[in-house]
Amino acid sequence: MSRRYRHHRSLIAGGLAAAVLAGLAACSDSSSPQAAGTSTGTASGTRTSAGTPTGSAAGVSTLPQGSQPVQLDPATFTTEIDNPYWPMAPGTTWVYTETDADGAKLRTKVTVTDQTKMIAGIEARVVHDVVSEDGQIVEDTFDWYAQDAAGNIWYLGEDTKEFENGKLKTTAGSWETGVDGAQAGVIIPAQPQPGMTYRQEYYRGKAEDNGAVLSLQEFAKVPFGSFHGLLMTRDTTPLEPDLVEYKFYAKDFGPILTAQTSGGFSQEVLVKRTGGG
Repeated sequence: MSRRYRHHRSLIAGGLAAAVLAGLAACSDSSSPQAAGTSTGTASGTRTSAGTPTGSAAGVSTLPQGSQPVQLDPATFTTEIDNPYWPMAPGTTWVYTETDADGAKLRTKVTVTDQTKMIAGIEARVVHDVVSEDGQIVEDTFDWYAQDAAGNIWYLGEDTKEFENGKLKTTAGSWETGVDGAQAGVIIPAQPQPGMTYRQEYYRGKAEDNGAVLSLQEFAKVPFGSFHGLLMTRDTTPLEPDLVEYKFYAKDFGPILTAQTSGGFSQEVLVKRTGGG
């Protein structure tokens, strides 16, 4: 999992923080007023109905799980990612700030580039994540995504570098679908519903992340704005059994906040978004 989702962070505002930190007490509010400029519509584009993710083995009707192999058909994928919960139009940027339990503050800028990369025959969109602390880069990552015909966003790998005192410390966590047994996973299902579970990535012993959909009716206010009808997921990994992250996605805007509440504590919040229509 890329650093932004592993350490795939959030400064949660208002009552939602209390809800998350108190064991995720009910924080749904589908009737809450929506801040100006916040949209609940879907991104443009037409998709077929949700179903078996492209490339799933015959007879398998669920999203990929664990180390389950999948055979992906490149002809059914596109770099035009318009899943409403995370539309990735080239040129879109998100800026997040993070505070952890020790008071350390990080800044993350995520940019959807106009570049693509061929991975296992699939043309993938390149997304660039840069994490900095006090103006110094501590992580520089290129993530690779593509969307299948049903609208599922697949995660095909990452090239990540972590730095310490301006020097390269490690590239651990880097992986690529089809290399050394690594398997792609789903980051956002086409039509998420509570109870869905899925693999996000699989590289044995190095990247084994899983997601679960908890709700589609969450409400939150962050510096960028107020949102309702949020997709809420719970992300875990068997490599760090105590680590639990909760992520929140707004239609037409993408990820707006993340909370790590177990296996450590950190908070991340969306403070700026540009581009994306």
